[in-house]
Amino acid sequence: MSDPRPSHGERHAGREDKRGLFQKIAEFIHPGPDSTDELIETLAEAEDNAVIDAESRVMLEGVLRLADMTAGDAMVAAPRMDLLDIDAPYDELLYQIITTAHSRFPVYQGERENIIGILLAKDLLKLQRAPELNLRTLLRPAVFVPESKSLNDLLRTFRLNRNHLAMVVDEFGRTAGLITIEDVLEEIVGEIEDEFDDGEAGGGDIFALADDTWRVAGDTPLERVNEAFGAQLAAAPDDSDLAVAFDTIGGLIAHETGHVPQRGERIGLGGLQFQVLLTKGGAVRWFKVTRTADTGAPR
Repeated sequence: MSDPRPSHGERHAGREDKRGLFQKIAEFIHPGPDSTDELIETLAEAEDNAVIDAESRVMLEGVLRLADMTAGDAMVAAPRMDLLDIDAPYDELLYQIITTAHSRFPVYQGERENIIGILLAKDLLKLQRAPELNLRTLLRPAVFVPESKSLNDLLRTFRLNRNHLAMVVDEFGRTAGLITIEDVLEEIVGEIEDEFDDGEAGGGDIFALADDTWRVAGDTPLERVNEAFGAQLAAAPDDSDLAVAFDTIGGLIAHETGHVPQRGERIGLGGLQFQVLLTKGGAVRWFKVTRTADTGAPR
């Protein structure tokens, strides 16, 4: 008995092609994109033709580029990681959690390379009500991924395992850095704004505040800071006894202090006081700047 169902080819052959003649000719002359770069160019054309808006194009491009990126491309490098020492006193751990304002922390014992688990900031509060608890019992297992792991696979891992942080190791098994689900998502949607990223000045790097102080981005070029405040902060070895040159105000201040400044920390430099407002990824995102000498008003 013959099969009453039409074959795959018969179904397609019987389907009416509703494309117009000009559409068929256009598709023949201009075939679809053959690579990611061509597809991204097509998205740009779609934006130019008002088929999609700019925000949609940026997000779609991020999704496409994610396939070519690895954990090593988006991680926070090991020297910039905020870690907790399992043997540190409770007050010290609490202070570090408050000043860095992260929700999760890798915990090490002995050497920073020896990561023994992940501590959720909220779990530390349990020790306050039950001091007899051992901090080790509060640690979550650490997830380790190679630098070469694709961000697509990593995002899938985060979703399936409900992890938000993974340690990244290099080919020799050493800790190369850490990566969070936020780091991955930012590759798609762009920088995830925080309470200090209000975009009030159209993406500028120095903002005037109401109390005669200024908010300055950590990655603001030193030349820009010097020009704005009439300061003489050293940007090159020739200007001072610095052994290396610095391009940004955050880099210079980290060198002067000998560590990555913590939230709330104040540093005086060149007639200016820099108070750390926000840190992220082991670097200062925003400073609050007050003049301590007559350096002139920012321009």
